[in-house]
Amino acid sequence: MTSLKKILVIGGGISGITTALEASETGYEVILVEKSPTLGGRISGFHQYFPKMCPPTCGLEINYRRLRSNKSIDVYTHSELKSISGDPGAFKVVVEKKPTYVNDQCVLCDHCSPVCPSVRSNEFNYGMDKTKAIYLPNFMAFPSKYHIDRESCETGCEKCVEACKYNAINLNMEGETYEFDVASIVFATGWKPYDAKKLKNLGFSKSPDVINNVMMERLASVSGPTKGKILRPSNQQPVQSIAFVQCAGSRDENHLPYCSSICCLGSLKQANYILEQNPDSQVTIFYIDIRTAGKYEDFVAIVQNHPNVEMIKGKVANVVLGQTGNPVVEAEDILKQKMVSREYDLVVLATGMEPNLKTQIPLKEIQLDEDGFLNPDFQKPGIYSTGTAKRPVDVNSSIQDATGTSLKAIQNVVAN
Repeated sequence: MTSLKKILVIGGGISGITTALEASETGYEVILVEKSPTLGGRISGFHQYFPKMCPPTCGLEINYRRLRSNKSIDVYTHSELKSISGDPGAFKVVVEKKPTYVNDQCVLCDHCSPVCPSVRSNEFNYGMDKTKAIYLPNFMAFPSKYHIDRESCETGCEKCVEACKYNAINLNMEGETYEFDVASIVFATGWKPYDAKKLKNLGFSKSPDVINNVMMERLASVSGPTKGKILRPSNQQPVQSIAFVQCAGSRDENHLPYCSSICCLGSLKQANYILEQNPDSQVTIFYIDIRTAGKYEDFVAIVQNHPNVEMIKGKVANVVLGQTGNPVVEAEDILKQKMVSREYDLVVLATGMEPNLKTQIPLKEIQLDEDGFLNPDFQKPGIYSTGTAKRPVDVNSSIQDATGTSLKAIQNVVAN
């Protein structure tokens, strides 16, 4: 097979991994490029996901095993697509790989991290804890090796190099640039939570006990900052009362004008997290509409009918600090036609999905819609998108869409 018959997949989350595996296991060569130091995407930070309420190990570990045994996929992590040129079916792309400063001789012995004097905010846990400057990106990291954040290192420090017995650390490692000829390009660039700091009225920057929905996933996860115990960030005490604020920034012309489709189910799922840990806790969900796909209606009913769950229909106006320092939710209860003002131990903002492509340096060869998604119907032949790069969807739908997109990429290869 010539190099021109390769398929380039941009993004190493569940959609990108699925696209790459489905195409390569059909007999085509694939180049998989991921911006961060590890594959896995957002799903790797979840506690559980629908439809089976599995932890991320349930789906990712199987795919990682398939990747390790697959000779037709070249994986480039900590790398970015810089340019696209050429004609449909005969694209030329440039990929830049940043240095990780740790090579493949790393055996995860962890002799390096304890001697490192520098700490940094842990982006995997959304800043709720810290790591050393040399760190394992997460417990399921692929490739399975440490990474060094050089910007966080002390000048002249080489303690990690001295501690490493396997010559796995090279502080002088340089980046590399690669050029590839490919027939098809698939964007599986994923999403990020909408920046809750922009929601000035909802108190995200005013109290550590106002968090967003992805932070809640990390609190519930055994690999999270509290080892799976859902505790108040302010004092590390158990949560007795919790409020979920739906459509935080979504369906709002000043922020995200669309529905992200996953937030309602996400909050209902997270209500279960807290009730499983503390059956006596009180849960309030402030909502505009509860939007769930058909087969999840039974799950919705179970949560709604729990005696400790209260559903209040009405948009939250403000989240402020009460006299005790706890967050207070102010909202209108539309059904009871009255204003509500309640104090909670923890407030979770159900922020929507924002496509990563929206805030990345644009490539002139692709066209984004007004919300930042990449609609494949408006691209050059041979350029496709999948999963949440295309539209807001859940994990299961992303996997299904990725399988279909891999077939489209293959059809383009065959046609050219």
